[in-house]
Amino acid sequence: MAKLKKSTLKGGARKSAKGAANDTEGQAERLGKTITESAQQIWLAGMGAFNRAQSEGGKLFESLVRDGVSLEQSARKFAGARADVVRVVVEDRVGQARERAADTWDKLEKVFEDRVQRAIVKLGVPGRDDINALSARVERLSAELRKSKVGAPKAPKPARKSGGVRTAAAAPKMAAATARKRAVKSTAG
Repeated sequence: MAKLKKSTLKGGARKSAKGAANDTEGQAERLGKTITESAQQIWLAGMGAFNRAQSEGGKLFESLVRDGVSLEQSARKFAGARADVVRVVVEDRVGQARERAADTWDKLEKVFEDRVQRAIVKLGVPGRDDINALSARVERLSAELRKSKVGAPKAPKPARKSGGVRTAAAAPKMAAATARKRAVKSTAG
């Protein structure tokens, strides 16, 4: 409130200044009462809210729990769908990686086999085909030998004399047997 100077106010003005001051004090009192009443109403509203929170708090809590469960189920469904998509993508990528690894392994195995084969050839080691051909040749020669023994009469074995001395009659037979052995060896080699 502003103070008025007495010197500037004249008789009539002093009366109206007193009325204005009284009027201002009335307004201040009414404003104070209004503020007090508002504060009282705010206090009562707070007390009512507290009372309602106590009485309806359990219901509100249960409602919030239901909402939370519903939200969690929705989130799980969404996450499960996403997880399935991610799993499928990962399985596809793993399958592709396996195929590439298998292809690479096959190529590496082929290169290794080729190099080993070249090294064996350079060393002169006979290969599988060479060994098979040699086995077939041995079988053929064995069959021919069996045929030649079946058709030829068996010569009686010479009787051995004690002392290990050979007679002159046995020499031609031994020479023939030695010749046959040499012939078989030369056809085999």
